[in-house]
Amino acid sequence: MDTSAKLAKIRKQLHDGGYKLTPQRESTVLVLLENDKDHLSAEEIYMLVKQKSPEIGLATVYRTVEMLTELKVVDKISFNDGVARYDLRKEGAKHFHHHLLCLECGSIQEVEEDLLLEVEKTVESQFKFKVSDHRLTFHGVCKECQNKA
Repeated sequence: MDTSAKLAKIRKQLHDGGYKLTPQRESTVLVLLENDKDHLSAEEIYMLVKQKSPEIGLATVYRTVEMLTELKVVDKISFNDGVARYDLRKEGAKHFHHHLLCLECGSIQEVEEDLLLEVEKTVESQFKFKVSDHRLTFHGVCKECQNKA
């Protein structure tokens, strides 16, 4: 799906949630779409948005990413650095995708395959707990850092 189609889908999600895709919000969404493999903090998003739309303030970016999180357009995640980062939710994803976090270089790799479906079924049947979502981050050492060692 190209950027304009993704933008149209997000515009509909905002509309369905009672929001409009203002030019400021659109600039923020475009930065997220253009950097969808990165896990950007609000400050990093702001610096990239500022290059396109210098009039936008940091508070606007913060409000936008929080609204996008509320609407489940993006997921808010935190790794070892304690900084909130934002990750576009993948098309048709029922759950948040998994991550591999390298403790040596800090790289983050995404795992698209949902590895927890059986675990989720066990939790629901054994504990009578209705799971709505789950997050999993594996902490370890990436292949590149292992090869350096």
